[in-house]
Amino acid sequence: MDKVENVRLVEMGQSNFIKPYRILFKQNKKDRIWDGIKVHDSVSVLIYNVTRKKIIVVKQFRPVVYVCNTTNNVQEGISIDTNKNPGTKGITYELCAGIIDKDKSDAEIVKDEILEECGYDVPIENIEKITKFKSSVGIAGCTQTLFYAEVTDDMKKTEGGGREEEGELIDVYEIPADECLKFAMDESYDKPVGMIFGLHWFHMYKLK
Repeated sequence: MDKVENVRLVEMGQSNFIKPYRILFKQNKKDRIWDGIKVHDSVSVLIYNVTRKKIIVVKQFRPVVYVCNTTNNVQEGISIDTNKNPGTKGITYELCAGIIDKDKSDAEIVKDEILEECGYDVPIENIEKITKFKSSVGIAGCTQTLFYAEVTDDMKKTEGGGREEEGELIDVYEIPADECLKFAMDESYDKPVGMIFGLHWFHMYKLK
């Protein structure tokens, strides 16, 4: 997944996933302007394999992380030298997650994502809601709902990897349960704050 080439920034046309917009408002009697983007709300899930005492997460290439880790010159027409900037600079470690774009409950979407990305067929009664929170509050203000699911080796049905037809290229990555806090705070692994929170929650409430 880290073998990338011909990386260039171009003008964004119509998108099925984000919609930029501008907000005009008054605050404390002063005119203000703020730019935002409309995106889908999402779900994520911290998966714990009780058979092997491992937390199951996903590893994938995130193009925007790659761009942010390789250049400050974000404008149309820019190309990034992939010989000097390998694709490893865009690899992230994340909780299994997905956008809410189907006519299903959040828990049903979580169940589907666990099977697609990580290969476990989890009974829906094994899926526990933790909480919901706002993310990207400066630009999107979207909501993510965080879940917890316990799995066993017997539930493993496929290798996972995501939907190839949707351009997903995902590896399953395992973290020893007793190393969850160490991993959460290790800055050498790029990860979103929702995952850091999830690992701390697991250590506080589930790790015995």
